[in-house]
Amino acid sequence: MRRAVLLAKISKAARERGAIWELRREGSNHSILVLDGEQIPVPRHNEINEMTAVGIMKQCEGALGERWWRQ
Repeated sequence: MRRAVLLAKISKAARERGAIWELRREGSNHSILVLDGEQIPVPRHNEINEMTAVGIMKQCEGALGERWWRQ
């Protein structure tokens, strides 16, 4: 999955649910993003492995709801 597509998908879902989604800092290998207080590291590669992308989306379930990406 492309990194930009993943971030856009999370951003759109957060906006729809009124969750706070912001960039905390840029590291050398990861961007640290915050979704309603939970830190979520996202690799800085253009292409993110599908399993890694699903893991990142699962980390967002607390703020966005269970299996939010399949709705």
